[in-house]
Amino acid sequence: MKKEQDETSEGLNQIFEVINAKGDTGELKEIVENKEEVDEGQNQ
Repeated sequence: MKKEQDETSEGLNQIFEVINAKGDTGELKEIVENKEEVDEGQNQ
């Protein structure tokens, strides 16, 4: 249950980061790269 809540919280945080980036391509790329790193870490 805790892991599920953490994943939901992380997803919501990412949504807010994208909204706050407001088209800043550098910031959007950073968000995507961070997400990919997190996903790779979870798959190991």
